[in-house]
Parts: sequence; C-alpha cells; structure tokens
Amino acid sequence: MSQEVLEFIEAITEPWQKEKALELRGIVHQAIPSVTERIQYKKPHFLKNGKYAAVISTSKNAVSFTIFHAANVRLPEALFTGPEERKTMKLKKDQTYDAKQLAAWLNEASSSL
Repeated sequence: MSQEVLEFIEAITEPWQKEKALELRGIVHQAIPSVTERIQYKKPHFLKNGKYAAVISTSKNAVSFTIFHAANVRLPEALFTGPEERKTMKLKKDQTYDAKQLAAWLNEASSSL
C-alpha cells in the first residue's frame, strides 16, 4: 500500500467521504491482491500489471468509484454510469452498497489485466 495514497485519503475533510474512500481502498486490495496504487491526476488510482483497474474520487456531495475494463461485466445500470469500458458508482453520504459484490465485479473486470 502506498503511503501517498493513505495520506491523500486521510486529508479528505468530510469524515463520511474519508470513511467511504478507506472502505473502497480496502475493497480494491481484497479484490486485486497484486494491485499497486498511486496518486495520479490528483486522485488515488489502482493498477494491475501497470493498467488501470479502479480510481476513487470525491466531489462536493459524493465519493465516486470507477471500475476500468468493465465492458464484459454485468453491472446494474441503476448503480453505475459511464461508457462501456469504465463504469462509475457515485456514493452519497448515507448510501450503502454490497462490498462483497463490488469486490467480485472489480475482480472480474481486472481478471484479464
């Protein structure tokens, strides 16, 4: 795990956003044990074999989680938006999600990397 990514997440000022970002980071490491992480474009990016697997970003009222290489993964349209190749889930303050299912989707999307 990257200290730079941890410091970035720890610097998030909204406590609920920091908590969700830490949870999502944990899910990435669970789903892709060999993942590497770095700050790029002012966001935590997660790579497998040098290719983007996921990214976490925050906005005023959401934490976004993007899964790359998602074209062959069946993701619920009610939860994910974006082009076929990369799908983004925007989590609001009190929104919940199934962490195990999210890890499974991420694992499936990154399996070919």
